[in-house]
Amino acid sequence: MSLRIIALGLVATTVVLASCSKSPSTSASNEPAAAAGSEGGAWKHPKTAWGDPDLQGMWPIINLISTPFQRDPKYGDRLYLSDEEYAQTQERLAARDKRYQDEIKSNKMGMGHWAEASHHNEAARLTSLIREPADGRFPELTDRGKELASKMVSSWTGKVFDKPTDFDTWDRCITRGLPPSMFPFNYNNGIEIHQAPGYVVIRLEMIHEARIVPIDGRPSLDPAIKQWMGESRGHWEGNTLVVETTNFNGLGGMTNVGIPGSPRGDTPTTTNMKITERFTRTGDDTMEYSMHVEDPEVLTQPWTAAYPMERDPTYQFFEYACNEDNTAVRNYIVTSRYERAHGKKPQ
Repeated sequence: MSLRIIALGLVATTVVLASCSKSPSTSASNEPAAAAGSEGGAWKHPKTAWGDPDLQGMWPIINLISTPFQRDPKYGDRLYLSDEEYAQTQERLAARDKRYQDEIKSNKMGMGHWAEASHHNEAARLTSLIREPADGRFPELTDRGKELASKMVSSWTGKVFDKPTDFDTWDRCITRGLPPSMFPFNYNNGIEIHQAPGYVVIRLEMIHEARIVPIDGRPSLDPAIKQWMGESRGHWEGNTLVVETTNFNGLGGMTNVGIPGSPRGDTPTTTNMKITERFTRTGDDTMEYSMHVEDPEVLTQPWTAAYPMERDPTYQFFEYACNEDNTAVRNYIVTSRYERAHGKKPQ
């Protein structure tokens, strides 16, 4: 039983109103759609009181739960689903939503509460979150990357548990890390943006982290200083917020199994990883997001993911309390030792 399921039990009894994403055109263009004003004129980007482009608000990404991280090879280089394919996706989401709502009505939590749902949850129309490489597939690892991957462990992939470090940082509720924190999971998909003069704060519901991004032109940290989420610096390119993050400690995963459609094996990071994100607001309640990841020590080529976001002021964060009184790590270890002591092979 995954630690994430235990965490889900703390929040799943409450219905979360989540956001949906309006379907983009079925064209293969990767460019954001032109924004139109509410009265038919050109949309004007709002500004903060101090003059920065205003990106503030609640931007949950539960609309991406049906979009795989990697693209199914049957779609080739096609970025968008056809009308028929999209209708099938919506049917699957409706069935999931019904299971969730049926349990709410019966006042009995079960398998339907493994995933948050909402009556207005509409899927994104993308065939994958990855856009580059063009086939939407995660790049091959280098020999060094494969070596590091072979040493990674977690409750998702491990079979023998003897110590806390046999679990990954998400298992231990330290961090989901980057890139994974900006990608969807079955629950706790809230992303909220705050701004103040000289700063943008990207607040995450999962693991209750806040990414504080200075945009005042200050220099980067000394390369010797390493952090779980790296160190970010931002700047404006027109109305687009560009965030560059370096100074990673190299101890987190580049992906994890919890992201739908992600590589099944562990994918490592190094202290040389660099992530460049772009936030481009396209309307009162729409924004385009992209992430470009470079780590040549472990990747044979960089990769880029992108997706639409939709603002939803009704969405609420719920506490992700997976550490206090959480005995799952201890239970894994005790059970693993018992099974091995009694000659039972790890499953």
